[in-house]
Amino acid sequence: MNIRKLILEGEGVTQDFKKKITSCEKIAKTMVSFANNKGGRLLVGISDDGTISGLKSEEEEKYMITRAAHFFCKPALEPVFEEIYIDDKVVLVVEIKKSEIKPHYALGEDKKWWVYIRINDKSVLASKIVVDVLKKENNEHGIFLEYSSKEKALLEYLDKNERITSKEYSLMLNLSRRTTYRILINLVLSGVIKLHTTEKEEYYTAS
Repeated sequence: MNIRKLILEGEGVTQDFKKKITSCEKIAKTMVSFANNKGGRLLVGISDDGTISGLKSEEEEKYMITRAAHFFCKPALEPVFEEIYIDDKVVLVVEIKKSEIKPHYALGEDKKWWVYIRINDKSVLASKIVVDVLKKENNEHGIFLEYSSKEKALLEYLDKNERITSKEYSLMLNLSRRTTYRILINLVLSGVIKLHTTEKEEYYTAS
């Protein structure tokens, strides 16, 4: 594994740098966001700017990460460790695989369980609709899509416009929040529309 190459790639959707592990809650949040997305890796012993600081005790870091993965993530995660020696320093590479049993929750400092997803280089709290999509991804075979006038109106709108938010769709057809979410989730899972999440908003486009 070429650590220098990985460092040059920088932090992103599938990679995060940690100088050291200071909190089980914080590291659980990052690990869960990887598992709920495409998977990812932590480089522990690397500063945010990419400097190789190395670790004094990789065993202590492994203990903290394993404890966070088992007790602060639900369902528990199984991180895979690899120690890399570079310039007489130890860097711990922690692989988190993309999960088949989403969503994973992280225990916050408020003692509540929250779902996180990875957006660019940040672990962001997932909205209710994203959590529902993650839940249903596991059994997507069960989706039977029947187009009613509500679905057709949405697809016609997206044919003429680039994007729509759930609020805009709800107002357009005077739908309840629950009905709006149900229609959008089914259309996302059947691949008819795409859900885009940024740090500021969520919106939908035609696939």
